[in-house]
Order: sequence, then structure tokens, then C-alpha cells
Amino acid sequence: MLIDDVQQAMYGAMKAREADEAAALRLMLSALRSAAIEARRDLTDEEAVAVLQREAKKRREAEQVYRDAGRNERAEREAFELAVIGRFLPAGLGPAELARLVDEAVAATGATGPRELGKVMGRLMPAVKGRADGNEVRRLVLERLSGGS
Repeated sequence: MLIDDVQQAMYGAMKAREADEAAALRLMLSALRSAAIEARRDLTDEEAVAVLQREAKKRREAEQVYRDAGRNERAEREAFELAVIGRFLPAGLGPAELARLVDEAVAATGATGPRELGKVMGRLMPAVKGRADGNEVRRLVLERLSGGS
């Protein structure tokens, strides 16, 4: 299970005296355990990935805020934590693969315009869940349905 992998990685970082990495892994483990407590059961790997994706999104946003504020040291810390989280997330889809999946979903649903966005997204999101940002997928679908691609 993913939570066990994170825990083992944390123990390994602690043994290797890699304090920064151990701290980042400890934060991930805390988020995973909190979600399990909230769910009142062990998380499935899919649920654990969703938790880590939320944590990654928080780190991306915080990094940008810190960079905009000129707090580069703190921004680097957020970037480091994001990199650690990224090691446990499934590989993302490349632009070409994502564009292909969008085209397939549009063709499969027969959508012809932006008003049919929901139909295409409903078909597409299960295939890209955890591997692509939903906002980026939405933008690509709208672009495709508006005749931009």
C-alpha cells in the first residue's frame, strides 16, 4: 500500500539522517493518516494518491506565493516537499498523450461544441484521474470543442 511505502521511505530517510526528506515524508504520512481517520478506515491506494495530489497542489500554490513575496528560501522548501511527494504519485500524462485522450473522448461522445463540455469531461476524467490536472484537461477540451485544435 502507498501509505506503507511512504512510511518505509520516512524510516529510511531517518536512518540516513536526511532531516529535510524525513520531515517532508512525515508531513505526507500525517496527511495520509488524517484522511484515513476521517474516512474511519484504511485508505485505498487510489484514495491515498488523491490525498497526495491535494498535498502537491498545496505545495505548488504555496511555492508560487512565496516566490511572489520574495521569500525564496521558503519557496525552495515547498519545491523540495513537492519533489518528495512527486516520487509517490503516478507518472503524469505528457501533452501529446493528453491531447490524444481528449480527441478520443470528443470523438466517442460525438460532442460538437462547448455546451457539451460535461459529456466529454465525464468520459475523459476517469481515464486521466491522478495523471493530469483537471483544470488543464478542461482547458484542452474547451479549446478542442471551440475548434482550436
